[in-house]
Amino acid sequence: MAGRSPSVASLSQYPKLAYPHIRLNGPVDLAMYNSFRSVMNNPPADEIVIALTTLGGDPEVARVMGEDIRLFGEQTGNNALFLGKVAVYSAGATFMSYFRRENRFLTHGTRILIHERQLHKTVELGGPLRACADQLRATLNEIEESIRIEEEGFANLIVQSNIPIEDVRQKAPHNWYLDAEEAMRLGLVLDVI
Repeated sequence: MAGRSPSVASLSQYPKLAYPHIRLNGPVDLAMYNSFRSVMNNPPADEIVIALTTLGGDPEVARVMGEDIRLFGEQTGNNALFLGKVAVYSAGATFMSYFRRENRFLTHGTRILIHERQLHKTVELGGPLRACADQLRATLNEIEESIRIEEEGFANLIVQSNIPIEDVRQKAPHNWYLDAEEAMRLGLVLDVI
């Protein structure tokens, strides 16, 4: 195939990836979750293959889908294989983090985007001073808990990789893009097809 990198594996090495059971495309949102659940309610008897292309979305929906994958593995003893295609951005990388490294694959030319969670919020203070202080504390608690969740996600993503958590912390604030071959070289995925 023209333009294919010599490091790209042949699909014949991983024939199950050619026919994903679940194909997820678009924003990671409740509509994607409902599509995902429609197949997960009746999963195949053995390994399940999930293909994903996304420019991002809701990280909490990605976490719920990831927990479903974790529970599927624990309940059935079967593997769930992840195939990232073209773009695995933001919440897509969060979802990918729930798959073991040896079950993660990307198609040639796919890009992963890792970045920090974001918050866009206006805090309007009004009323008694103690109530104002409580409003500020509630927002600070929300930010601090989101940072903890983000750290857990980053740690899950890089398990078994060659990436130290300090590198993620340094690069994520500036939108860290990795192409498929770099992701494989760094140990984020098993192979590129």
